[in-house]
Amino acid sequence: MASSISRGTREVDLCVVGLGPAGRALAHRASQAGLTVAVVDPRPDRLWPPTFGCWVDELPSWLPATTIAVRIARPIVWTNRRRNIDREYCVLSKPRLRAALSLDDARVVAARATRVEPHRVKLSNGTALTAATVFDTRGSTSGHRRRMASAHGIFVDADIAAPMIGDGEGLLMDWRRGNGASSQEPPSFLYAMPLGDGTVVFEETSLGLCGGMPQHELRRRTVNRLAAHGIRLNGDERCEAAHYPLVEPPPKPGAGRVVGYGARGGMMNPATGYSVADSLALADTAVTALQQGEDPIAALWPWQARLVYWMRVRGLWGLGRLTTEQSIAAFDSFFTATPRGQRAVLSTRDDYATLAALLVRTVAHTWPFHWRFDFVGWTHRNRWTDYTFNLPARTQQSHPGASATP
Repeated sequence: MASSISRGTREVDLCVVGLGPAGRALAHRASQAGLTVAVVDPRPDRLWPPTFGCWVDELPSWLPATTIAVRIARPIVWTNRRRNIDREYCVLSKPRLRAALSLDDARVVAARATRVEPHRVKLSNGTALTAATVFDTRGSTSGHRRRMASAHGIFVDADIAAPMIGDGEGLLMDWRRGNGASSQEPPSFLYAMPLGDGTVVFEETSLGLCGGMPQHELRRRTVNRLAAHGIRLNGDERCEAAHYPLVEPPPKPGAGRVVGYGARGGMMNPATGYSVADSLALADTAVTALQQGEDPIAALWPWQARLVYWMRVRGLWGLGRLTTEQSIAAFDSFFTATPRGQRAVLSTRDDYATLAALLVRTVAHTWPFHWRFDFVGWTHRNRWTDYTFNLPARTQQSHPGASATP
């Protein structure tokens, strides 16, 4: 397929720096569209560490259904009561997702990028690549005091996990008591999903806390929750950790820029910490813009998407200053909204009117009344900002498997 990209002396049409799901999807779709592509990653064959989940309807139609490891028809949310969400959720198979995003037609360079410029990428091996367009997909930039998503997951055999997660079940959010945290500590909830391989991941999660929640505290809370449901650990279970900024502003439009994509390009939803589904679904938008000689940033970020992002960030700031009781009240209100309202927060990138109405509705339906001032920052604006967590326990104390993660 012919491309309208003006290559000149450039080696390739497109250079993608970073081979997470976002970079691999972009490179795969560009190669499939006939563009010449080079990809740069120090470990291009590495299988991604995190667990990836999303709503099934967010996935692009070109992605094979085989990439889904397990489907949850009606995931569970616990606030003050149990709710089943009428929207199919899934956990992706990382090996099958990687295989579906083949790079057979791309040039793969196993090296670290030491300098990324609009048309040139310098490599750790002393060489450089030139391209008509360079996309940076290396994930969020670091930031110690930013609003963070933090999680610690423990993988448990499905038969042991049965007291909490039965066949065909998945916990999207569990705000019930049992994690050992008091009302005077920053809140966290449990995410628990089967992975389709005979295991279930139990992941205590904190969203919006400035600087994030340390892994040893999240692990302590996860172990406490499991013990409260009669699930005891032997201490050698596999685990995973997540700790990343939730706010990475969308790149500014304009030709001659390095194009941030995926989490590095603002595609992480600040309200949820999810980015993989958008990164997969928007790959064709970016590729089409390149083929037509248009600015890919402008194509990826129309004003509606930028406004939605701005409002989601404001919602994140509110979420990050709530207590556990206030968080439960907020999500109890949120999950009574219409499906369209829920999707405006969780998924949709351009429905700004519905999102604005949903945010107002969530605050308005929160009780007692004075809690609403915390949501909007009129009171307790900097709650938890300087909170200091206890140091990790040096020895195993309350439950087997309660030692801190390195």
